[in-house]
Amino acid sequence: MAESFSVTRRYFDDKNYPRGFSRHGDFTIREAQTLEQFGQACLALELGERKPVTQEEERFVAVMKGDEIAQSIIEKSWLKYRSLTTKTKRIYTLSGNAGSDAGDDFSATE
Repeated sequence: MAESFSVTRRYFDDKNYPRGFSRHGDFTIREAQTLEQFGQACLALELGERKPVTQEEERFVAVMKGDEIAQSIIEKSWLKYRSLTTKTKRIYTLSGNAGSDAGDDFSATE
């Protein structure tokens, strides 16, 4: 796996983990080290900015597409990271239909 996930710099997410992956408490030490070491490659592969060059990278892309189940520490760590950082935010709205089945008629016909 020497050339798989090769990068020239470590990966940091200052927006979601400003103190680093290992200091936040969401990841084990091994997961945090994996994210820092391979995160640049994982992000580029996931976004399609980098083409897979090894079987491990091809499998990683398949896992990200949902075609395979995560097995390696890289696949599992990246999926965990993405699930923690890409949560959909709930939008709360006020609706005027909450009491519509109560039978109240507020028309001005009385």
